[in-house]
Amino acid sequence: MKQREALSILKLGYNVFLTGPPGSGKTFLLNEYISELRKKGKKVAVTASTGIAATHMGGTTIHSWSGLGIKDSISDLEIRHLLKKPYLRKNIRGADVLIVDEISMLKPGQFEAVDRICQYFKASFEPFGGMQVICSGDFFQLPPIQKYGEELAFVVESSSWKNMDMKVCYLTEQFRQKDAKLSELLAHIRENNPEEGKNMLMANVKNKTAQKDVTKLYTHNVDVDQINNAELAKIPAKEWNFYMTHSGKKEVVESLKRSCLAPENLALKVGAKVMFVKNNFDEGYVNGTQGTVMEFDVMGMPIIKTTGGQKITAAMAAWNIADEDPSNPSGQASALAEIKQLPLRLAWAITVHKSQGMNLDSAQIDLSKCFVEGMGYVAISRLSSLKGLHLLGINDMAFRVHEKALEVDEDFRRHSQENQKIAYNEL
Repeated sequence: MKQREALSILKLGYNVFLTGPPGSGKTFLLNEYISELRKKGKKVAVTASTGIAATHMGGTTIHSWSGLGIKDSISDLEIRHLLKKPYLRKNIRGADVLIVDEISMLKPGQFEAVDRICQYFKASFEPFGGMQVICSGDFFQLPPIQKYGEELAFVVESSSWKNMDMKVCYLTEQFRQKDAKLSELLAHIRENNPEEGKNMLMANVKNKTAQKDVTKLYTHNVDVDQINNAELAKIPAKEWNFYMTHSGKKEVVESLKRSCLAPENLALKVGAKVMFVKNNFDEGYVNGTQGTVMEFDVMGMPIIKTTGGQKITAAMAAWNIADEDPSNPSGQASALAEIKQLPLRLAWAITVHKSQGMNLDSAQIDLSKCFVEGMGYVAISRLSSLKGLHLLGINDMAFRVHEKALEVDEDFRRHSQENQKIAYNEL
């Protein structure tokens, strides 16, 4: 399905699941629809299953927005306690549309719990109290975090999902990967053809060795921190430190800090390898733009020379958790909490988990320690071309996707084809 077809279905008010491979424009389409809704005075709750994904869209986690917190389920008594909280009444009762990004990482029990919470607050037995619910995600990416011995279950297996008459929109246009070989490689992984994928990868990344000037992706934090700290220490230059500031509720601020890719204390030197971790199209950078610190201006702000040759003076940026205010006639969201920091992080190395949502021109990737299905898929799909891939190591797990992901993807494709009829009638 094309973006314009999916948008026409969204505008009809259906509950919608947006899916498709990385780079197919899911987040772009969500932002376009959110903008249209707010212009019409609709109150939109923008949430995601993880804090990192939420900050990409200027929202909050579904756990925080609903009051569910870290629990996997909720009792009637616990919901009655939540009903006494004014901020939750404002959040939920005032919302017309609920958006949940990275839905694949949400457990079935959590989705059902949020459904019941919304029903209580909205005083309605309709799914989610009658709100339009839009979910977005790719089930081939990293699955929900499971407790030891817990069997993997996707949110589509929940009773709430089955009761929603969810219209699946499977986006197929490609806006990130312009490399046909990379798209073919990712397709092999999605279609559970690991041998073809492995052979194709090996044929296109021969003689790739460690590189100095590209971002390194590793599967474990310990490797990333070690590399970044060691590389910064090697530079014989003055160290400049930038400290994060914050405002708002303490617990919400802490949640923002954990989810933000920019560190609380950012240490930089001339020559440091950095990456922008926020989108700012006016200033010429996006989340994932790489570069090097060239100098510091008279105000002490770092001037970055990007890999594309552009010079950008980095300025403080803000991340906030939006609080939809139903009493605000403009439909604008106010900030429940806010943090400010330079939109940068050291980028000699980052984890595969942290790379989700980024677009990279080039990367050195070590997949020799992949420990969960989808990890290799996430890492490789960050790239815009196989030419930018420098592969240090890989194991068989890197080519694996979960069996359940294959099953649900087949269903999604079929339902999306059926739903194109709705779009045709509108267009």
